Amino acid sequence: MKTHVVIGANRGIGLGLVEKLREQGQRIIATCRTDQGGLRKLDGVEVIDGVDITDQHSLHALADQLPEFDVLWVVAGVLKRTTLDSVDPQVCQQLFEVNALGPLMTVSALKGHIRSGGKIALITSRMGSINDNTSGGSYGYRMSKSALNSAGKSMALDLLADQIAVFMLHPGWVRTDMTQGRGLVDVHESVQGLMERVQTLTIENTGTFWHMQGDPLPW
Repeated sequence: MKTHVVIGANRGIGLGLVEKLREQGQRIIATCRTDQGGLRKLDGVEVIDGVDITDQHSLHALADQLPEFDVLWVVAGVLKRTTLDSVDPQVCQQLFEVNALGPLMTVSALKGHIRSGGKIALITSRMGSINDNTSGGSYGYRMSKSALNSAGKSMALDLLADQIAVFMLHPGWVRTDMTQGRGLVDVHESVQGLMERVQTLTIENTGTFWHMQGDPLPW
């Protein structure tokens, strides 16, 4: 049994991960800003609410409550649309703070609790790929996920000596509240793929960018 910490676990992909890990008999510490009721209904799941990844004090308070663990899932994120005709700097700043700075601060605060040989899964998006951009638009979201990918690559190098592997994982276009129910895959399928990637990838693959289906993605 391994210990998993899931950041952003109260709904969507995060909640799906918790449910699947629980089925496998793993120890789970699930964090969220506000538990909407789904987490505490799951027997055996340790829930820590009041965790805001954009607040360093909140993250250090979380670190003080954590034991050593094996896998860190950083799922928390936000999606808002921005077009070239309606660039809202406040929206872009929020996307950057939540999607890029938040995961960076999370790893910085919690890395001392990850066991040697552990793994960090950063849930990003193929929309952060520059080479894969064929449709334009979504400026703030694309930029924030590109920044997350860049941070993840640096994390992988900085944590290599500790034998902690870092992966950037695209979950697919998932039908969740974030996507207003639109998408090509359901949460269960996405979660299954994400968990398979984390299980099969090793320190030799650290700092790489993957589709949950198993295909490497271009930067």
